[in-house]
Amino acid sequence: MEEKLRVESDRPKLSVIIVNYNVEYFLEQCLNAVYKALENVSGEVFVVDNNSIDGSVEMVRTKFPQVILFANKDNRGFSKANNQAMEVASGDYFLLLNPDTVVEEDTFEKVVRFMDEHPQAGGLGVRMLDGKGNFLPESKRGLPTPAVAFYKIVGLSALFPKSKRFGKYHLGYLSEFDTNEVEILSGAFMLMRKTALEKVGLLDEAFFMYGEDIDLSYRILLGGYKNYYFPQTRIIHYKGESTKKSSVNYVFVFYRAMIIFAQKHFSQKNAKLFSLLINFAIYLRAGLAIVARFVKRAALPVFDFVYLFTGLSLMTRYWHQVNIEFPPNIIRYAVPAYTIIWMLSIFYQGGYDFPTKIWKYFKGTLIGTLGILVIYALLPKDWQFSRLYILLGTAWILFYFALSRLFLHFSISKKFSLSGVQNQKFIIVGSLDESIRVGDLLKQTNSKIDAILLVSATDSKTQEQIGVMSQLDQIAFIHKADEIIFCAKDTSAQQILEWMSILGATHIDFKIAQPDSLYLIGSNSIDTAGDLYVLNINKISKPTSVRNKRSLDLIVSFLLLIISPFLIWKVNNKWNWYANVLSSLLGKKTLVGYYLPSELERRQLPSIKRGILNPSDAFTQLDPHVLSKLNLIYARDYSVWKDLEIIQKAWVHLDR
Repeated sequence: MEEKLRVESDRPKLSVIIVNYNVEYFLEQCLNAVYKALENVSGEVFVVDNNSIDGSVEMVRTKFPQVILFANKDNRGFSKANNQAMEVASGDYFLLLNPDTVVEEDTFEKVVRFMDEHPQAGGLGVRMLDGKGNFLPESKRGLPTPAVAFYKIVGLSALFPKSKRFGKYHLGYLSEFDTNEVEILSGAFMLMRKTALEKVGLLDEAFFMYGEDIDLSYRILLGGYKNYYFPQTRIIHYKGESTKKSSVNYVFVFYRAMIIFAQKHFSQKNAKLFSLLINFAIYLRAGLAIVARFVKRAALPVFDFVYLFTGLSLMTRYWHQVNIEFPPNIIRYAVPAYTIIWMLSIFYQGGYDFPTKIWKYFKGTLIGTLGILVIYALLPKDWQFSRLYILLGTAWILFYFALSRLFLHFSISKKFSLSGVQNQKFIIVGSLDESIRVGDLLKQTNSKIDAILLVSATDSKTQEQIGVMSQLDQIAFIHKADEIIFCAKDTSAQQILEWMSILGATHIDFKIAQPDSLYLIGSNSIDTAGDLYVLNINKISKPTSVRNKRSLDLIVSFLLLIISPFLIWKVNNKWNWYANVLSSLLGKKTLVGYYLPSELERRQLPSIKRGILNPSDAFTQLDPHVLSKLNLIYARDYSVWKDLEIIQKAWVHLDR
């Protein structure tokens, strides 16, 4: 069932079409920019939502009632969703626009004027920057013929990006600042003439995601029109939110789309060659992705295990040389068992979470040692060979982790930095009132703040502001800023993009604060669509918390079942009590979860399993104001001890 909300008006010049899937915050920012850009161009805006569950549809209905909204009840993919809107759009030009983009205020005015002045132009793309202000090479692309695809697959296009022979995929030999004819447009910003589409057809729905922009761009050329790369305006494209480019799924979907394209447009001989190349690329890239993922996750623990086991084994050999007797199976059983116990303890203390913190290794090692000593005390006498060996093993573990992590800290990357997340210096650009509001939001969402510096968005400043926007590069350099936040209420997209381009080569990150919103959007990496600063309630979803919560469920549920003959007599619904404890043991539920969240609140909270008990069970009486914020407090301040306290007070209510 589709919902269509439309405001009747004169025939528009431009129809903007945005397909959305679970990117509410980016969509709101995109629409704010779109409507500013439509102030000088008559237009209509379509949002086609592919069954998002993050509140996107509700946000559009509430904040942008003028949008023509299609609320699909399933995910129809990129092609079908865009075609839904294009089939009813009435503008002279259709713009397919990604929701994770920001256009300049004069973008639509410029691109429409260019298309009006070039009647042979069937399609147009613009200069795209990522969230750090870097140029995105996919802004201009060539046709992926078998030769071009081969050069890209084997890496020749990356080695010789400006070569006319090898660099055709991204047309690296063409300047990013010059207008040029190109073959392929990017689906992130794809402007097309309506009459051209009436001749060549809409998007091919055989493509679910990826490849449809290549196919339609090529059909526009076959229809006798030209495609242009137009760098006289820019957009931000945060790219990558819905897919991770290194994932196996992305490799299969993207390259399969290329095969569909080849079979459709190339000769039978070339299509077969192309398909062979693509299939080779699929399995090569998929295999590399699997290996890379395994190596990334397992290499360090495996390396640690080998070193720790080797060190403990050498200790036993040394003790043999000084005539200290060991049980015959000590190396076969005890040494690997001790190594595993120490590593598991370190793992559960967050030793393999990033950023690295040296105290986690010390804490994990000491807890592991206590566990080994307890087990040692329970062993038969002929297996109790030496407590001194365990203590020396502890010293070796501590020495190894201290030395190895120091080496990684100084030689590898920031990922292994022992200093953790450093306090940062923020610059907020905007009016005084809006900057103060954003500063307060920043303080609520980020605990690593060294300083917040306010800069005026105009040519005059107040006493609280240290400078004006024209001095932004000097302010950032002198104060060694880590991040700049632009207030969208007071700064134009054109100004933001200009400063991102100027400062793009620095280490500085950028974010945009939308007016009257409780979030900041930006991107700290070309591989992410964007980062959000929202209320910091994610402690419960951190890897350490997830592991500890699951371990607590396992241990407590197991113990409850063992002692249930002594407890069950105090429980009202005994069958439910046993069923819930078993569900927790099997991982279908968690012993402690959220307090009756609404559907909207559930979407805004970090995801955890459905709970049997909840934080309200720790209180006999609770103020309604506190009750309304109970889930936020629980998620923000989560700890195993809080769960234990709730379970201890309310275990009889496990029969719910």
